[in-house]
Amino acid sequence: MLEPSRLKHRKQQRGRLKGNANRGTRVSFGDFGLKALEKGRITSRQIEAARVAANRKLERAGKVWVRIFPDKPVTQKPAETRMGKGKGSPEFFVAPVKPGRMIFEVGGGAPRALAREALRLARHKLPIKTKFVERPGYEEVEEE
Repeated sequence: MLEPSRLKHRKQQRGRLKGNANRGTRVSFGDFGLKALEKGRITSRQIEAARVAANRKLERAGKVWVRIFPDKPVTQKPAETRMGKGKGSPEFFVAPVKPGRMIFEVGGGAPRALAREALRLARHKLPIKTKFVERPGYEEVEEE
């Protein structure tokens, strides 16, 4: 599971997810990508499940890049605990995602149909709506 190796502060406030992403919005590494269409918090378990699903479908035909990282700790108080007594302890990490953010990329010679299917399987593991995008100027090479 992904999580930061060190943290400046063990607990963080929730914050707000407003506006659109202004970084990480283009296909940079591969030829195809999975782009977020709505805001949300994606846990490290969801990222890992989606990555494994995409890699299984691709077999060795391509490479998957994960473009988000869960660096925000989420705290929880134990069940059936009375109010007060401070904030709970960190339980898991999330990656805050805004609309327009590239979540996964697929490249390394994977054909369009295979990449689309791999990212479709990955999409089902995520809690937000996404869309399949291509790198501008992508041309599929015809094999003879």
